[in-house]
Amino acid sequence: MKVKGNTRTKVNIVTLGCSKNLVDSENLLTQLRGNGIDAEHESKKDNSNVVVINTCGFIDNAKQESIDTILRYIDAKENGLIDKIYVSGCLSQRYKDDMEREMPQVDAFFGSNELPAILKKFKADYKHELIGERLLTTPSHYAYVKIAEGCDRPCSFCAIPVMRGKHVSTPMEDLVKQAKGMAAKGTKELILIAQDLTYYGLDIYKKRNLSDLLKNLSDVEGIDWIRLQYAYPSGFPLDVLDVMAERSNICKYIDMPLQHASSDMLKLMRRGIDRPKTEDLIKTIRDKVPGIAFRTTMIIGHPGETEKDFDELCSFVEEQRFDRLGAFTYSHEEHTHSYSMEDTIPQEVKEERQAEIMAIQEGISAELNEAKIGNTYKVLFDRKEGGYFIGRTEHDSPEVDNEVMVSAKDQYVRIGDFANVKINDAAEFDLFGDIVK
Repeated sequence: MKVKGNTRTKVNIVTLGCSKNLVDSENLLTQLRGNGIDAEHESKKDNSNVVVINTCGFIDNAKQESIDTILRYIDAKENGLIDKIYVSGCLSQRYKDDMEREMPQVDAFFGSNELPAILKKFKADYKHELIGERLLTTPSHYAYVKIAEGCDRPCSFCAIPVMRGKHVSTPMEDLVKQAKGMAAKGTKELILIAQDLTYYGLDIYKKRNLSDLLKNLSDVEGIDWIRLQYAYPSGFPLDVLDVMAERSNICKYIDMPLQHASSDMLKLMRRGIDRPKTEDLIKTIRDKVPGIAFRTTMIIGHPGETEKDFDELCSFVEEQRFDRLGAFTYSHEEHTHSYSMEDTIPQEVKEERQAEIMAIQEGISAELNEAKIGNTYKVLFDRKEGGYFIGRTEHDSPEVDNEVMVSAKDQYVRIGDFANVKINDAAEFDLFGDIVK
């Protein structure tokens, strides 16, 4: 821990929540260091005198984690271990007035898009010349690229528009500049993120322009993989699929949170799509991009979900056989349309339904993985752990998807490199294989 009397400012940035928050923290880290300020992300040394906590306010569990983290640092401050605490991000954006009253020990609260205001606390300037020079907190061979901020969608359960505001696309030239800067430093995989990728460009180019962005990023020398996360099903721009099929460095992978399958529930959730149109879209995606890995998420226990609705969701998951699927219990969030409905489904029922869906998916995943035994895949290796080199195929995003395990006992691969791996065994969510020379 830091010693009182040390006058040099040393900043520790703590990130909670999603990859979009991580990008915000990376931008803050870049700006602080660009201004000559000693800053680290998730420092393990406990020698910082200023802590910036980038919070998540999406659902109850995430909010509680953010609050608990703030309270731990308040305790550290009261014990003289740190001097200042700054809180930023979604929770601060959403509950700033309440938090200021209840946590007076925090020196300042900032919203989701107040990077210049945070910098002022350090007497630092926002340096526009640092655009494209972002310091990564991920392994250097992959990076998240946030192509837009905010969301214009009216989903009944979601508070993101409250916390992040309206959709604002990042100009294409800025994103290409970022990609070139990262590629020059060895980044091989770009993971495109936004609350809704498919809305990209409507605000500044007056059309959905994700396909053109993909073409421009695909042309950046040194970028081997481009991955799409968080695509919205309603109004999905089908020209994206043509680009994906044409360009070898755009991963055959899409993350499209469908949230439910029952048309009645989709209407209650204000998703702008029903089950037949959802099924048609999935078929079109799979037809246009053969072999694509389809990742989705489902919300369990939204107000109004009946046993019939849930049974329909189960049958839908069984029929569609998604490559990747996550299920989350509904969280009753203030300032959302769903908050006006009564949250009548008991938490234990939500959790039972969630477990049932995940059991179905576990069986599907095991069968899909077993079918890969004997095949050879191009794998990007992320780390070495527990006697294995661990990597991913183009069908897997970091931290949330399947991994490929290669024994480190008699094989070697450099972290951040690609290698061809022949699969010789499979588990529900992992593949095991040997490097093919």
